[in-house]
Amino acid sequence: MISLMHQFDNSILQFIQNNMHGPFMDKFMIFVTRLGNLGTIWIIIAVFLIITKKYRNAGIATLCAVILGAVLGEGIIKHIVQRPRPFVESGTMNLLISRPLSSSFPSGHTTAAFAAAAVLSRYFKRYAAGFFVLAFLIAFSRLYLYVHYPTDVLAGIVLGLLCSKIVFYMLNVKCN
Repeated sequence: MISLMHQFDNSILQFIQNNMHGPFMDKFMIFVTRLGNLGTIWIIIAVFLIITKKYRNAGIATLCAVILGAVLGEGIIKHIVQRPRPFVESGTMNLLISRPLSSSFPSGHTTAAFAAAAVLSRYFKRYAAGFFVLAFLIAFSRLYLYVHYPTDVLAGIVLGLLCSKIVFYMLNVKCN
């Protein structure tokens, strides 16, 4: 089972490496991944929402979901799993960004992106597609830049969505 998962991960990463790289995409993916560094874009959005009384609850919920994702993903799961990153296992990859120091599983960028996108989409349904497109781009950038395996990203999606559900429950936000 683990071998099959490893083959799945590596085949997707190889496809991306062999078919999608180019000067424009390299620069675009670096920009996109930087938006997700430390959940920056989501924290900025949350802070702006918190400042306005009308959207304060949306900002608080977004911030809580991102923080919960960081605690669970970065603080607990990564330390338990300790999966090496793809560039470490390949040994031959020249990265376009600086080498992340933490473990690979789950993707923290993806966790924060999907936690925030799910919360923001609940409050701002009209912009849901945009939030999820940005979350997807951030998640994909981690594969493109060879710092996560696809299963790390999938786990980050699941964890992020789970964190949003937990926050909705804890803050008593009505979920349709």
